[in-house]
Amino acid sequence: MAEEPLIEIENLRKWFPIKGGFLSQTKKYVRAVDGVSLEIKRGETLGVVGESGCGKTTLGRVLMGLIPITDGSVRYSGEDIRNIPNKEIRRKMQIVFQDPGGSMNPRMSVRSIVGEPLQVNGLMDGVELTQKVSELLDSVGLKNEHMTRYPHEFSGGQKQRIALARALSLDPEFILLDEPTSALDVSVQAQVLNLLESIQKSRDLTFVFISHDLAVVRHISDRVAVMYLGKIVELADADEIYRNPRHAYTKVLISAIPNPDPSSRRDRVPVEGDVPSPVDPPPGCAFGHRLKHPEWERSITMDLSLREVSPGHWVQPCPCCTDDFRDSPEGRSKPPSWVEPEGEKEDRIDPISGAKISERGD
Repeated sequence: MAEEPLIEIENLRKWFPIKGGFLSQTKKYVRAVDGVSLEIKRGETLGVVGESGCGKTTLGRVLMGLIPITDGSVRYSGEDIRNIPNKEIRRKMQIVFQDPGGSMNPRMSVRSIVGEPLQVNGLMDGVELTQKVSELLDSVGLKNEHMTRYPHEFSGGQKQRIALARALSLDPEFILLDEPTSALDVSVQAQVLNLLESIQKSRDLTFVFISHDLAVVRHISDRVAVMYLGKIVELADADEIYRNPRHAYTKVLISAIPNPDPSSRRDRVPVEGDVPSPVDPPPGCAFGHRLKHPEWERSITMDLSLREVSPGHWVQPCPCCTDDFRDSPEGRSKPPSWVEPEGEKEDRIDPISGAKISERGD
């Protein structure tokens, strides 16, 4: 019998309302996360990649319960996170932010920063707290003498180690790593990544690693999810997705990874156009619309839920972007499970031509 996943995400949506007018009525929505479904296995590292603004960080913050869900569900160990007390969630799930310095009070010493979660939860204080903080600092490669110092006295890599020590203080099962190495130079990145792998093995942790650096994601991740405009377009084991990408957007991202060997040339996959607005996303395949693909209109009538094309390899079944489904005659097999509230639905606008697009794609 397969082990139950730690986190189950089903048809998750996070839409931010845009209000305006005299009574601040909702005019439109920013569809930051728009119908994401996946499972996160215990003990694995799931990498989430995509362009800036594709919804990676919003997805992570919804998983953590930091912002409310618009529709769909997130289940932690089989229980909806909305039904789990916030204090209990914080002990099980922790986060390491992109800018560690911004998440620390500059007036607090390292002892206070790392020990604060333990004090807030009433777990320990005094000498016992000092001893615990010392152990946590040692586990991330810092020394006892660092305990009395303040954030401004540390480098970026050291601050990230302090943030990780704080995240580990409550012995969580899950840690969200939101671009934890993007502000670090390459040599320090390698140190932090190796530290994360070591801590994960010793504590049996589950990670979600959000990044736009595909080389880093490949190094640390067991599986990789590729996001585009609030949706996951491809999901597979890390080696498989880099060796055999199926979706056109994944191919574009991988072709953009810098090659450190100057004598070796990698053919870049050209892509034109801009990312559509998450306020007025086109129906059907958003990336196919961006490419002005001749098959794009056909994708409007299709169910674009992820399909398994090989064991463990899931991809959006779009005729514009995926060769496996280029000749598929199927149309939409089931209606969307969530629509905008009655009275607030508006015509979709093609961001290229400015013309209205009906829901049927007529």
